[in-house]
Amino acid sequence: MAVVSNGTTIIDAGALGASVAAGKMTLIKTLTASSSSTLSFVNGASSVVFDGTYDSYIFKYISIHPATDQAYVTFQCSTDGGSNYNTTITSSDFRAYHGESDGASALQYSHSFDQHQGTAFQPLTQEVGNDNDQCASGTLQIFAPSSTTFVKHFLSTSQYSWSGDYSMRDFTSGYFNTTSAINAIQFKASSGNLDAGTIKMFGVGG
Repeated sequence: MAVVSNGTTIIDAGALGASVAAGKMTLIKTLTASSSSTLSFVNGASSVVFDGTYDSYIFKYISIHPATDQAYVTFQCSTDGGSNYNTTITSSDFRAYHGESDGASALQYSHSFDQHQGTAFQPLTQEVGNDNDQCASGTLQIFAPSSTTFVKHFLSTSQYSWSGDYSMRDFTSGYFNTTSAINAIQFKASSGNLDAGTIKMFGVGG
Protein backbone atom coordinates (compact mmCIF):
# COMPACT_ATOMS: atom_id res chain seq x y z
CA MET A 1 0.00 0.00 0.00
CA ALA A 2 1.31 3.42 -0.96
CA VAL A 3 0.48 6.92 0.35
CA VAL A 4 0.64 9.60 -2.34
CA SER A 5 0.38 13.39 -1.86
CA ASN A 6 0.24 15.84 -4.77
CA GLY A 7 1.67 13.21 -7.08
CA THR A 8 4.57 12.31 -4.78
CA THR A 9 4.86 8.92 -3.11
CA ILE A 10 5.29 9.55 0.64
CA ILE A 11 5.17 5.97 1.95
CA ASP A 12 5.43 2.80 -0.12
CA ALA A 13 5.10 -0.62 1.57
CA GLY A 14 5.87 0.92 4.94
CA ALA A 15 9.03 2.75 3.80
CA LEU A 16 9.62 6.40 2.92
CA GLY A 17 9.45 7.11 -0.77
CA ALA A 18 12.77 7.74 -2.54
CA SER A 19 11.81 11.36 -3.26
CA VAL A 20 11.22 12.23 0.41
CA ALA A 21 14.10 14.03 2.09
CA ALA A 22 15.07 12.36 5.38
CA GLY A 23 17.21 14.18 7.92
CA LYS A 24 20.00 12.44 9.75
CA MET A 25 22.26 13.14 12.68
CA THR A 26 25.99 12.92 12.04
CA LEU A 27 28.36 12.85 15.00
CA ILE A 28 31.02 15.51 14.40
CA LYS A 29 33.00 15.76 17.62
CA THR A 30 33.00 14.60 21.25
CA LEU A 31 34.66 16.61 24.04
CA THR A 32 35.12 15.30 27.58
CA ALA A 33 35.49 17.60 30.56
CA SER A 34 38.22 16.95 33.10
CA SER A 35 38.53 19.97 35.41
CA SER A 36 38.06 22.04 32.22
CA SER A 37 37.56 25.80 32.31
CA THR A 38 35.88 25.69 28.88
CA LEU A 39 34.89 23.27 26.11
CA SER A 40 34.91 24.80 22.63
CA PHE A 41 33.90 23.67 19.15
CA VAL A 42 35.49 25.87 16.47
CA ASN A 43 34.79 25.44 12.77
CA GLY A 44 37.86 24.15 10.94
CA ALA A 45 39.77 23.22 14.10
CA SER A 46 40.25 19.67 15.39
CA SER A 47 37.93 18.19 12.72
CA VAL A 48 34.99 20.41 13.76
CA VAL A 49 32.46 21.37 11.08
CA PHE A 50 30.25 24.32 12.12
CA ASP A 51 29.16 26.01 8.91
CA GLY A 52 26.57 25.58 6.16
CA THR A 53 27.27 21.88 5.73
CA TYR A 54 24.28 21.03 7.94
CA ASP A 55 20.89 22.71 8.38
CA SER A 56 21.25 22.76 12.16
CA TYR A 57 23.57 21.52 14.88
CA ILE A 58 22.71 19.62 18.06
CA PHE A 59 24.88 19.55 21.17
CA LYS A 60 24.17 16.88 23.76
CA TYR A 61 25.69 17.61 27.15
CA ILE A 62 25.77 14.45 29.24
CA SER A 63 26.35 14.13 33.00
CA ILE A 64 28.00 17.53 33.32
CA HIS A 65 29.35 17.80 36.86
CA PRO A 66 30.45 21.27 38.03
CA ALA A 67 33.39 21.62 40.40
CA THR A 68 31.59 24.46 42.20
CA ASP A 69 28.25 24.03 43.96
CA GLN A 70 25.36 26.08 42.48
CA ALA A 71 27.19 26.77 39.20
CA TYR A 72 25.22 27.11 35.95
CA VAL A 73 26.06 25.35 32.70
CA THR A 74 26.34 28.16 30.12
CA PHE A 75 27.23 28.74 26.47
CA GLN A 76 28.03 31.51 23.99
CA CYS A 77 28.85 31.68 20.30
CA SER A 78 31.42 33.47 18.20
CA THR A 79 31.42 35.08 14.75
CA ASP A 80 35.22 35.41 14.57
CA GLY A 81 36.44 31.84 14.91
CA GLY A 82 36.53 31.81 18.68
CA SER A 83 38.52 35.00 19.29
CA ASN A 84 35.50 36.45 21.12
CA TYR A 85 32.42 34.81 22.58
CA ASN A 86 30.10 37.80 22.94
CA THR A 87 27.41 37.54 20.26
CA THR A 88 24.22 39.51 21.06
CA ILE A 89 21.46 37.30 22.51
CA THR A 90 17.75 37.76 23.21
CA SER A 91 16.40 34.78 25.16
CA SER A 92 13.79 33.45 27.57
CA ASP A 93 13.76 30.68 30.17
CA PHE A 94 11.23 28.78 32.24
CA ARG A 95 11.56 25.82 34.57
CA ALA A 96 9.69 23.08 36.38
CA TYR A 97 10.91 21.56 39.63
CA HIS A 98 10.03 19.13 42.40
CA GLY A 99 11.91 18.49 45.62
CA GLU A 100 13.14 15.13 46.87
CA SER A 101 11.24 15.76 50.10
CA ASP A 102 8.02 16.36 48.11
CA GLY A 103 7.81 19.71 49.88
CA ALA A 104 7.81 22.05 46.89
CA SER A 105 7.06 22.06 43.18
CA ALA A 106 6.38 24.75 40.60
CA LEU A 107 6.34 25.75 36.95
CA GLN A 108 7.66 29.30 36.55
CA TYR A 109 9.20 31.84 34.20
CA SER A 110 12.80 32.53 35.19
CA HIS A 111 13.27 36.19 34.21
CA SER A 112 16.72 36.47 35.79
CA PHE A 113 18.09 33.86 33.37
CA ASP A 114 16.99 35.52 30.14
CA GLN A 115 18.84 38.18 28.15
CA HIS A 116 17.65 41.34 26.41
CA GLN A 117 20.21 42.10 23.72
CA GLY A 118 22.91 40.84 26.07
CA THR A 119 26.36 39.49 25.29
CA ALA A 120 26.91 37.34 28.40
CA PHE A 121 27.11 33.56 28.41
CA GLN A 122 23.56 32.15 28.30
CA PRO A 123 22.62 29.78 31.15
CA LEU A 124 21.28 26.40 30.05
CA THR A 125 20.67 25.37 33.67
CA GLN A 126 20.28 27.06 36.99
CA GLU A 127 22.15 26.04 40.16
CA VAL A 128 23.52 22.54 39.57
CA GLY A 129 24.71 20.72 42.69
CA ASN A 130 28.24 19.42 42.96
CA ASP A 131 27.57 16.44 45.23
CA ASN A 132 29.19 13.29 43.84
CA ASP A 133 25.83 12.07 42.49
CA GLN A 134 24.65 15.41 41.01
CA CYS A 135 24.98 16.48 37.38
CA ALA A 136 23.18 18.05 34.41
CA SER A 137 22.22 16.64 31.02
CA GLY A 138 20.40 18.14 28.07
CA THR A 139 20.25 19.16 24.43
CA LEU A 140 20.96 22.45 22.64
CA GLN A 141 20.05 22.98 18.98
CA ILE A 142 21.24 25.90 16.83
CA PHE A 143 19.59 26.52 13.47
CA ALA A 144 21.33 27.73 10.27
CA PRO A 145 24.40 29.20 12.01
CA SER A 146 26.07 30.10 8.71
CA SER A 147 23.22 32.31 7.48
CA THR A 148 24.26 35.85 6.56
CA THR A 149 20.63 36.92 6.08
CA PHE A 150 18.77 35.94 9.25
CA VAL A 151 19.29 35.80 13.00
CA LYS A 152 20.21 32.38 14.42
CA HIS A 153 17.62 30.67 16.60
CA PHE A 154 18.45 28.22 19.37
CA LEU A 155 16.50 26.13 21.84
CA SER A 156 17.47 23.79 24.66
CA THR A 157 16.06 21.59 27.36
CA SER A 158 18.02 20.50 30.43
CA GLN A 159 17.42 18.12 33.30
CA TYR A 160 19.60 18.33 36.40
CA SER A 161 19.89 17.87 40.13
CA TRP A 162 19.57 21.30 41.72
CA SER A 163 21.94 22.07 44.59
CA GLY A 164 19.03 21.99 47.06
CA ASP A 165 18.13 18.39 46.08
CA TYR A 166 15.42 19.14 43.55
CA SER A 167 14.73 17.60 40.17
CA MET A 168 14.89 20.62 37.85
CA ARG A 169 13.89 20.93 34.19
CA ASP A 170 14.88 24.06 32.28
CA PHE A 171 13.59 25.21 28.89
CA THR A 172 15.71 27.91 27.24
CA SER A 173 15.33 29.49 23.82
CA GLY A 174 16.24 32.62 21.92
CA TYR A 175 18.24 33.95 19.03
CA PHE A 176 21.63 35.43 18.25
CA ASN A 177 20.79 38.85 16.88
CA THR A 178 23.38 38.95 14.13
CA THR A 179 23.45 38.39 10.38
CA SER A 180 27.11 37.37 10.59
CA ALA A 181 27.81 33.66 10.37
CA ILE A 182 28.35 31.88 13.68
CA ASN A 183 31.38 29.59 13.49
CA ALA A 184 32.30 28.64 17.06
CA ILE A 185 30.59 27.75 20.34
CA GLN A 186 31.91 27.51 23.88
CA PHE A 187 30.51 25.89 27.02
CA LYS A 188 31.60 26.66 30.58
CA ALA A 189 30.38 26.78 34.17
CA SER A 190 29.28 30.15 35.54
CA SER A 191 31.94 29.71 38.22
CA GLY A 192 34.74 27.18 38.60
CA ASN A 193 35.47 24.36 36.19
CA LEU A 194 33.51 21.62 34.48
CA ASP A 195 34.77 18.76 36.61
CA ALA A 196 33.43 15.93 34.42
CA GLY A 197 30.96 15.16 31.66
CA THR A 198 30.73 14.87 27.88
CA ILE A 199 29.47 17.16 25.11
CA LYS A 200 28.72 15.64 21.70
CA MET A 201 28.24 17.75 18.57
CA PHE A 202 25.99 16.50 15.76
CA GLY A 203 25.10 17.91 12.35
CA VAL A 204 21.46 17.49 11.27
CA GLY A 205 20.19 17.35 7.69
CA GLY A 206 22.28 18.95 5.04
